[in-house]
Amino acid sequence: MDSYITVKKSSHFEYEDRKSVFIGQAMPVSTEADAIAFVDSVKKHYPDARHHVYAYVLRENSAMRFTDDHEPAGTAGMPVLDVIRKNGCTDMVIVVTRYFGGTLLGTGGLVRAYTSAALGALESAEIIRYDIYTSLEISVNYSDYGKITSILTDHGFRTEDTAYDMGVCVLGRIIKSELNGLMSAITEATAGRAEMKILAEEFGC
Repeated sequence: MDSYITVKKSSHFEYEDRKSVFIGQAMPVSTEADAIAFVDSVKKHYPDARHHVYAYVLRENSAMRFTDDHEPAGTAGMPVLDVIRKNGCTDMVIVVTRYFGGTLLGTGGLVRAYTSAALGALESAEIIRYDIYTSLEISVNYSDYGKITSILTDHGFRTEDTAYDMGVCVLGRIIKSELNGLMSAITEATAGRAEMKILAEEFGC
């Protein structure tokens, strides 16, 4: 997996239908333990609520879980899970807490309410994409440096540091999928004189 989509931060969103209040909360997580800990914290914060419906999707072990928490089957947990999956997200959990307003909403009403609360929580948490970036060190002489500056820009290379000594040493990172094209272009522009060293790979945005 060279990229994934998740949420940037925790969020809080409220939806009301016929006096039933649905509180949607989203959180970025990386493990099942983190997801369950967040669910437990929500339950403790709203101990008098009727239902705590949740769903989470993780890269770790391709985990995917949901619960209706005593709502009619298919009306709560699955709609919350669908919100996560249809937006292509992973490494996140959504909990929708319900305070019952005294009026039954019916199957369709429940699906709409849980979907609306989950979607509001997801959007409030800011969807973000992470890509694998390769950290690269590029060493060139001064005359070749002028030849590669536009190449770095054109390939989306993010320069983090530039050192000037006997030659020029550029340190930065680039999306992994762009790496080979960048290195080929630099090699061609400098007639193979540039030295390039891959330092690390990690997810970033």
